[in-house]
Amino acid sequence: MSGRRLTLHLTFITVLAVVFFGFGRFSTGQVERKALEERDAQIEALRAEMAKALSTLRENHQGVATGGTVAVPATESTSAERALLVTEDKRQIQNEMGLLPLQMLRDRSRSFVELYAYDNRGRSSYGTAGYLGDGFFITVKHGVQILPPDPNPDSSDARRIVSVKLAVDGKLLRADVIDAGDADIEVHSGDWAILRVGERVDLPALSVNTAFPFDFAEPITRMGNDYSKGIILSTGYVGQRTPNGLVTCLTDGHPGVSGGGVLDLRGDLVGIPVGRMQNDFRFSFILPLRAEMLRKVPGLRHGAVMAVARPDTQD
Repeated sequence: MSGRRLTLHLTFITVLAVVFFGFGRFSTGQVERKALEERDAQIEALRAEMAKALSTLRENHQGVATGGTVAVPATESTSAERALLVTEDKRQIQNEMGLLPLQMLRDRSRSFVELYAYDNRGRSSYGTAGYLGDGFFITVKHGVQILPPDPNPDSSDARRIVSVKLAVDGKLLRADVIDAGDADIEVHSGDWAILRVGERVDLPALSVNTAFPFDFAEPITRMGNDYSKGIILSTGYVGQRTPNGLVTCLTDGHPGVSGGGVLDLRGDLVGIPVGRMQNDFRFSFILPLRAEMLRKVPGLRHGAVMAVARPDTQD
């Protein structure tokens, strides 16, 4: 009798366990089903929001690009919108960080060449020159003439530059000084010179802007022949104007960069590096371009022409 009672108890307990287990699975399934339904609803809401946003972008984009006169298929419109947003994001980042597009930097670097000057004592020096077109280059006066001048210039022993050459496409081309500023020392507002080579050169001419304001913290890019190792770039920001007409900035001022180029965010040539603070390679001086410097360069000589046409580049 006791064995039968035990069997009944075990059977009852087993039935209860099966019932509770089934109820538990049913409850869990209900919870999971509810969670899935909520997730699906959220996804549908996000899809609707995305569709609305894309529709708004499509209308705005067509308004700018096509005036609303041409219907753009959804796939093409989405691609165009994405490209437009990416372009605007890149432009904003470049403006905020003071960065020039990579292709523009590569294009501009081809407009600068290494400069070498030789004196009557067998010594040589090096610097940089920027190409202005028609065989004309701009550089610093102290790179092509002795500054300060020899106190006895008529003396047979007076030191003077006897030859200036520019490295163009693997060749050293002779260059003549056709104009220069009034500097009698280095790092001076008149420390500039214009050179010309007689041979034809196949280099892209720089766009020139003599109206750049050099406002405080304006981002700039400097290109120069650092340590005579080729054209290298450095970036920085405009500092302050000095009493002698120069501008300070924090860009590398290594030997050889004098006569190179200072570019604004559009890639225009706005100045030339002329020197640095003694014992400080990061504190540099810029000579802003003036119309006076271009008086003997065809197309730029009259001063009323503040800039030449900008070469076509991929920004």
